[in-house]
Amino acid sequence: MIQNLYQSTLLLNNGQKYQGWSLSNNFTISGEIVFNTGMTGYQEIMTDTSYSGQIIIFTYPEIGNYGINIEDYESSNIQVKGIIAKNICMHPYNWRNNISLCHYLIQNNIPHIFGIDTRKLTKNIRHNGVMQGCISSKLFQIKLLQKQIINTIAIEKQDKVLEVTTCKAYKIWRNNGYITYFSYLNQITKTQSWQPLNYRIVIIDFGVKSNIISRLIRYGCKVFVIPANSSYNFILHHQPDGILLSNGPGDPSIVDYAIKTIKQIINNTNIPLFGICMGHQIISLALGFNTFKLKFGHRGLNHPTGNKQISEITSQNHGFAVELKENYQSNIKITHLNLNDYTVAGLLHKKKPIFSVQYHPEASPGPHDSEYLFKSFIQMIQLIKEKHNYSISHAG
Repeated sequence: MIQNLYQSTLLLNNGQKYQGWSLSNNFTISGEIVFNTGMTGYQEIMTDTSYSGQIIIFTYPEIGNYGINIEDYESSNIQVKGIIAKNICMHPYNWRNNISLCHYLIQNNIPHIFGIDTRKLTKNIRHNGVMQGCISSKLFQIKLLQKQIINTIAIEKQDKVLEVTTCKAYKIWRNNGYITYFSYLNQITKTQSWQPLNYRIVIIDFGVKSNIISRLIRYGCKVFVIPANSSYNFILHHQPDGILLSNGPGDPSIVDYAIKTIKQIINNTNIPLFGICMGHQIISLALGFNTFKLKFGHRGLNHPTGNKQISEITSQNHGFAVELKENYQSNIKITHLNLNDYTVAGLLHKKKPIFSVQYHPEASPGPHDSEYLFKSFIQMIQLIKEKHNYSISHAG
């Protein structure tokens, strides 16, 4: 039972102030404020490393009504700096609920503010662009809050990837106890959840989501997760059949060590590469594209992407994007555009087994329009291995 509510303040760096409430009175935090338009998925968002260091506005009027469960985490830690909501449900009801969002916020000391007009706040962000802000349940003087904002380091000046990537490599596959909600769901629906392909997939961890690993496990792949700053030789040491570049937070152009390594892989090997979100941006930079910071980012579950032939509704979460330019390598094909602003949402190498997308095909919750991309990645690996085996047999 929630006993106490405390007055809290949100201040933006343009001087606008909002008054609300919190469930604790012991926090003051500042960071980049962004918004997510999804109707569900607050648990996944709070544990998604792509949101590392950000304060999230939930635009849906009420969050928390289905609680928190033990299966929907995207990482083992809370990644957001704080959350902003209109209403937080005090009494959730769902068969998978283990703890209410209210108690989860308190137990994990997650800074938060609710009871404010998130529609007005979001329109402010859309008009002015993402900005630094501060929320506090113990400081109320404008000058003190402004000082907090001034001392906040901008996202584009930090290497957020090194903050969230794994410290050391680890391996994981189905038979060593990695259980996912999706495999459980497939058992309920009587569908085949995996195929014992045993392909060796190296995930370069820029902030990998659990659901990405889940999809590869469903195909019976042996997954090796390695740090973002792994060297070219260390990656090849794992003898990968395919390499997946994961999602992650921050400015991709700062991750120059990974861009350099991916260039080496592209130039010196024929290993299939699949990039998701940050991974898409790293591959694009390695292929000569440029990235830039979006005015207010793409964060939600209903972003249309596609081309003249196809369109998909996708889940997206990024503040930077690949710039669409007139002149790029002739062996690169732009496969998808974001149909809201025509930034590059997908590309394919015509001569190398490389493709990437700016959205999340593993989306959960979210649309499953693009889940076929994991199957495409597996099929690409199969084709490369068959071609390699054919060449060896005929060379003999």
